[in-house]
Amino acid sequence: MIETYTVPEKTKVGHIHLKVSNLEKAIAFYGNVLGFKTTMRYGEQAAFLAAGNYHHHIGLNTWHSQGNHPAPIKAPGLYHTAFLYPTRKDLATILKRLIDVKYPLTGAADHGVSEAIYLDDPDKNGVELYWDKPIKEWPMTESGALDMYTKPLDLDNLLAELNN
Repeated sequence: MIETYTVPEKTKVGHIHLKVSNLEKAIAFYGNVLGFKTTMRYGEQAAFLAAGNYHHHIGLNTWHSQGNHPAPIKAPGLYHTAFLYPTRKDLATILKRLIDVKYPLTGAADHGVSEAIYLDDPDKNGVELYWDKPIKEWPMTESGALDMYTKPLDLDNLLAELNN
């Protein structure tokens, strides 16, 4: 029998590394649209981008994927990456940016514990941009268990954060 193991509580996802079909289009999306800065280029085949002064949160490469089509939707693989924004106002700011640059959303939801907007990158990789609500606001059952849900997110109400 295999001994039970629990990952350390403070473990975090450090970065994502995506296979992309076109490095420049991917850099334009993650850099110019979402605002991550390029920290390093690895020739013409890879790039690393980050928020702030971190070495990288996103790796992009074309080593096995240059010019190929997106992965089939019904095949195993990445469902989406999720980027946690520090505040609701920060999420409103990126939503306004996406609207201003006319980047299409694929969805928006209130999950009780968080509010999220969804979109696809140029290779149809799903991207979630979200903020977590304060823990004291998370929905709980009478027995104290977490009770997440998916309801429509009021985008106008989210955008109103920009006026506060």
